[in-house]
Amino acid sequence: MHSRESDKIKISSNKSFGIVFFVVFLIISLWPIKSGGDLRLWALFFSIIFLILGLINSKLLTPLNKIWFKFGILLGSIVSPIVMGLVFFAVVAPTGIIMKILRKDLIGLKKTNKQTYWIEKNSKMTSMKNQF
Repeated sequence: MHSRESDKIKISSNKSFGIVFFVVFLIISLWPIKSGGDLRLWALFFSIIFLILGLINSKLLTPLNKIWFKFGILLGSIVSPIVMGLVFFAVVAPTGIIMKILRKDLIGLKKTNKQTYWIEKNSKMTSMKNQF
């Protein structure tokens, strides 16, 4: 049976998951104070719960940790192709168009009378001792 990529990635420990969400909810609870607002007590409550459960490495965090992990995999499978598409259309495609306009053949593919595209190196090989 073929294993999926999400099965190969190791899930984080419940301790680190709890501490991360403690910090997240603590920031959410304290954020309104920055602009003169009131403390968000519900977020402070959740941050304390996550801190306690994280420090004792509670098994209660396992389902939440797995859901968060699967959400991360889902988000990565959506965001990665979008980012790669943007990179392709913003960098690779314009570079190719510019090379075609300038009629550049950087790797010598236009030379049809060749038996191979291998580039022979005529210079003497040097030592790798002093590379820089």
